[in-house]
Order: sequence, then C-alpha cells, then structure tokens
Amino acid sequence: MTLKPLNIFNKKANYEYFVDLKFTAGIVLKGTEVKSIREHNVNINDAYCMLEEGELWIKNMHISVFKQGSYNNHEPISNRKLLLSKQELKKITSRMKEKGVAIFPLKLYVNDRGFIKLDIGVGKGKKSFDKREDIKQKDIKRELSKIKF
Repeated sequence: MTLKPLNIFNKKANYEYFVDLKFTAGIVLKGTEVKSIREHNVNINDAYCMLEEGELWIKNMHISVFKQGSYNNHEPISNRKLLLSKQELKKITSRMKEKGVAIFPLKLYVNDRGFIKLDIGVGKGKKSFDKREDIKQKDIKRELSKIKF
C-alpha cells in the first residue's frame, strides 16, 4: 500500500493573516500520532501556537485516534511542543511584543528525511476590507483565466 504525500494546508491562514515571518519546526509526537498523521487524519485549521516559558507549543491541533492503537493511544486534542532553534525563538519572542501579532500553522508535511514538519507563520490579522480585497483579486484572476486569447 503506497500512501500519497502528506501536504496538509491551513487554508484559513492566508485569508485571516498577513504572513511576515515563516519558520519550519519539528513536532514532538507519540507513535500513534505519527501513524494517524501519515494516514492524513489531522486537522490544523483551528490550531494556533503560543509561547510559554520560552518554548513554543501548538494547541488545538486535532490528530484522530489511531484505529489499530490499543491502550497506548493518544489524546486527539492536546498541546504539542514545537522544536525551534534559540535564535528562531528569540525572533518570535521579540515579534510577539508588538500588538496584534499572532503565531499560526501554515502547512504540515513530511520532509525528505521522513520527519513530520510544521511550517508556522508570524503575522498580524487582516481587517475585513483586506479580506474583501483578497476575494476581489481571486475573482479577477479566475475570470482572466477563463478568457482565452
């Protein structure tokens, strides 16, 4: 059985936020969590990241229970630690001192070495008029693609 490549995107992130900084982080996971993620049983749309005591955590990321897991199964929604270098954490910490800045997941994927990685973004939230402008640009792009020259 071959699995299709794992690329799970947070579609809300680019709609809700301006992405200023991007980082790639590792995640501390249990065995059944890894197996569920590889079967694409994960949702990062409602997830968010928080700095606590100098460490970065992802909260509200839903990883479904692994069907073949026995009593060793994991909790579907729990806090999971993200692995970043000290320099990256300092950049995020300094950026979080500004008002209205959030840390949010962008993409969950498996890198070429087989490790599960999470792309996170740091940025400010968009106002409603910014969102309308994005929708307008998408509509224009869609209409132009329909027209054949």
